[in-house]
Amino acid sequence: MRIAEISTPDFRQSSSAGDANSSNHSHALTQIEALIKSLERHSASLPLPDSFSSDLRLVLAELITSARAPPPATPIPPTTLMRSPKLKPQSNPSNDTPLHFPCQIHSYSSDLRLVLAELSQLAPFPNSTKLLLWKLSYRLWNTCVDLSNAAYTSNSSGDHRLSEEHAKLRQIAADFLFLSADVAGIPSPAIKAGLFFYKTGLIWHDLKKFDFANNCFEKATDLISKVEFDSISNNDERKLLLDLNLARSRTAWEVSDRNLSITLLNRSKNVLFGTSENYKSLANQYLMFGKILLSNVEVSGLNEALKLMSEALELCEKGLRIVKKTEETLHLKELRLKILRFMAAAHLQSDEFENVLKCVKVLREGVGGADHHPSLSVLAMKAWLGMGRYKEAEKELRGMVVNNGIPEGVWVSAVESYFQAVGAAGAETVKGVFLGLLGRCRVSPGVAIRVVNRVVGDGAGGTEGAKVRAKVVTELVSDERVVDLFSGDAAAKERTTIHALLWNCAAEHFRAKEYQISAEMFEKSLLYGPHTIENRIFRAKGFRVLCLCHLGLSQLDRAEEYINEAEKLEPNIASAFLKFKIYLQKKDHNSAIAQVQAMSSCLDFTPDFLSLSAHEAVACSSLPVATASLSHLLNFYSSGKPMPTNEVVVFRTLVTILIQDSSNDSDILEHLNRAYQRLSELGPELFFGKGEVGRRERNWFAVNAWNFGVRNGKEKNYKLCAEFFRLASEFYGIVSDGEAKENAMMVGKSLVMSVSAIIADERHQKATLLETETKEAIELLDRAKKILISSSGSSGKDEGQIAAMDPNIFFIYTLSAYDLYSRLSDKGAQQLLLIKNLASSKSCNPQHLLQIGFDASEGPRSNPEVATFTLRTCLSSLLASPSPDYQSVAFILRKLISVATIHKGDIDDDSVIEMYRQAYRIMVGLKEGEYPLEEAKWLAMTAWNRAALPVRLGHIDVAKKWMNIGLELATKVPGMQTYKSCMEDYVADFEKKFRGHNN
Repeated sequence: MRIAEISTPDFRQSSSAGDANSSNHSHALTQIEALIKSLERHSASLPLPDSFSSDLRLVLAELITSARAPPPATPIPPTTLMRSPKLKPQSNPSNDTPLHFPCQIHSYSSDLRLVLAELSQLAPFPNSTKLLLWKLSYRLWNTCVDLSNAAYTSNSSGDHRLSEEHAKLRQIAADFLFLSADVAGIPSPAIKAGLFFYKTGLIWHDLKKFDFANNCFEKATDLISKVEFDSISNNDERKLLLDLNLARSRTAWEVSDRNLSITLLNRSKNVLFGTSENYKSLANQYLMFGKILLSNVEVSGLNEALKLMSEALELCEKGLRIVKKTEETLHLKELRLKILRFMAAAHLQSDEFENVLKCVKVLREGVGGADHHPSLSVLAMKAWLGMGRYKEAEKELRGMVVNNGIPEGVWVSAVESYFQAVGAAGAETVKGVFLGLLGRCRVSPGVAIRVVNRVVGDGAGGTEGAKVRAKVVTELVSDERVVDLFSGDAAAKERTTIHALLWNCAAEHFRAKEYQISAEMFEKSLLYGPHTIENRIFRAKGFRVLCLCHLGLSQLDRAEEYINEAEKLEPNIASAFLKFKIYLQKKDHNSAIAQVQAMSSCLDFTPDFLSLSAHEAVACSSLPVATASLSHLLNFYSSGKPMPTNEVVVFRTLVTILIQDSSNDSDILEHLNRAYQRLSELGPELFFGKGEVGRRERNWFAVNAWNFGVRNGKEKNYKLCAEFFRLASEFYGIVSDGEAKENAMMVGKSLVMSVSAIIADERHQKATLLETETKEAIELLDRAKKILISSSGSSGKDEGQIAAMDPNIFFIYTLSAYDLYSRLSDKGAQQLLLIKNLASSKSCNPQHLLQIGFDASEGPRSNPEVATFTLRTCLSSLLASPSPDYQSVAFILRKLISVATIHKGDIDDDSVIEMYRQAYRIMVGLKEGEYPLEEAKWLAMTAWNRAALPVRLGHIDVAKKWMNIGLELATKVPGMQTYKSCMEDYVADFEKKFRGHNN
């Protein structure tokens, strides 16, 4: 605001009048005037340079100095003072104390105390000079006002810098008045000078320069304090006294000096002068500080806020008792009601709910008219909620519907508070209140969105309260009046918003597996789809998620209806896949497999969906569907296109799925063969991968082929067993660096096991191998023999090297080779050599020899020579044991006697007799029953019976030999005493009868 300038004589005329002291200041005053004129010519569109305030400070310092000393012989040119580049102050002038300057122009680092001491020693200025200073001060002030107004109007840039420079210039203007505060001829000079400092302090306060502001306010206080308050009659001057205290109080509050701030407020009570405006200003200041403390959650802050608001309320009460004008009374009453509302809010924040209700009651039943402020219902509702009286809170909430003055934001805030306290139980109340509001007046779509958003809450499902909220929301948004709010193009944006809100809430419940609620909300969201061509896409998407919801509820027919509708609107891979899921859950495997084939015809099909289909099928225990999905996926690899998953992983997954059912071994073999075929086409590195990954994949296929062979062998599926072992040898045959020896051994073992399975299958099927098959098996064994011998690291070339590595494999190899050689007419010698190599090995097992001897002694391809050698070797091995198995010994002796008897047929064969004698020697010294009783009887009886033919033929000596052997054996057999007596009697009679007779 501009100030009327002072009319005074020109200072040059005054100096010519003969005032001696004014001549000392004329030069400085000229410079000040020149600077002000320069400032008056300054364009408001340009920022103010620092030089204005700096030059004015220099001139002011010169003026102070010239008050004590005569002017220099040579005047300083104005340009030197105004724009001297050599003057470098040691500190920024804006940061110096605004009222004091160093005595020397070039000494800006002088201490403030020295400056004050220097100023205090100055001689007083003449009154004419003081008047000129006042005039120049007013000109400078008004120029700043003009520049500030012009800058505000033009909205030019650099507002902060401009305001700070203005503050500096106004500070200097106030300093001019301070130097001449005791001027004669100007009414109330101290109050006017104080006003300048007060207004300058307000500018510094707005700029957050609280130290500068406080200095200004203190200087104004010092100036005004010299004036007797009783002599002040002007209302504006009286108002200045109060405003100055309030400004000092605010500045002290900003620098956290609360004690001083409150002290200044209390001191302000002495300068109210009985006017309503002063009471209102002071009460407002108390209220403002109380509101600041109210925002603090600390209990001490709330208590202090209530004290300040009580002070404000008391001031309003006093003001109402003093003032008489209706308008003034009305303002104070409005402020009183406002203070009571904030006091109620403070009590609410302190959980003093009864005090809140008391305040609300006072406001509603106030003398001179009740207060109907919208916040009262909210405050009362929250207080009732805090006391746990929900019916009264609901009554307040419903009362808000009637109050037309309640804004949307307040109403929604009340809903939020009500929900927070009451929870989901209040959802029905809010729905009824909103629908009641909807029936009474026109509600914007934005309000409906906010209400729905508050009722929904965070949208998270999984709790009973969330279910209740969701149910209320579905009922709310399905109301025709609510749907009508969002109809039309004007509400397109809001319609999209509420659609997204409902959709997200439904998605949260879907993630919480609350499919029924989710389905209802998704269905209601379709009511708010766009009215454009995008509606088709939105509806298709909605039908798909509804299909998912009903899948979760196992309502498969309903789910199929929705996905059929979605497919009509937008046929794509998502719809095809969901239909596949429905078939899976219906256990309709044929339809599911057909749907797998149909998915590949979709435009947006990717092979990933086949992998996903396989996972879904496995989860539903539909192994045929999973197998079909992965088999179909494998067809895409042959095209050479990039695939998301390595082909070997698909094969491995496929085999892993088939493993779960042992009846799938034929399919497993088929897919393993297919994998080996792709391996042959691509090469190991492209199929299995490189490095350790490739080795692990190769080993997985090889080991599983081996294990499948073992399993089928145990289950007597020898044909599959042979194929699996043959396939295992192929996988093991793919070697990497450093694995040649280990893999070679596994290749040889697999080949041996494969040939063994071929022979076992022949016996199991009671068939006969063709000659070509036999030769092929022999070739496999020869290959296995070479591989195993070479992998042993030995230079030997016989089968003994195999025995050193794995005795069991050596036995299987020997048994298989013996069986195959027996089919050829010229391999008898090789058979015996095989058995001798087995018998000579350290790992030779008597049971292995016994089995080979048994096989060699029977059947159309028997070999007596091999049988005799094997059984004799086995017998020697058993007898050499510390605890011989006499059951096996007896069995071998019987077998040896049978082989010799059948293939030789000579009764007088010494080898047969020697076998009987060996049996007798074995039984000598054994405990009763240690040698099998039945076998001992058989030996005794067959030896005795062998004498019958020689007796008939008259071979007396041979007959005696066999009868004696039989009698000797009978003596070692318990329970043959009767037979022995008969034998002895017969031998005695035989001796008498044929005594002296030769054969």
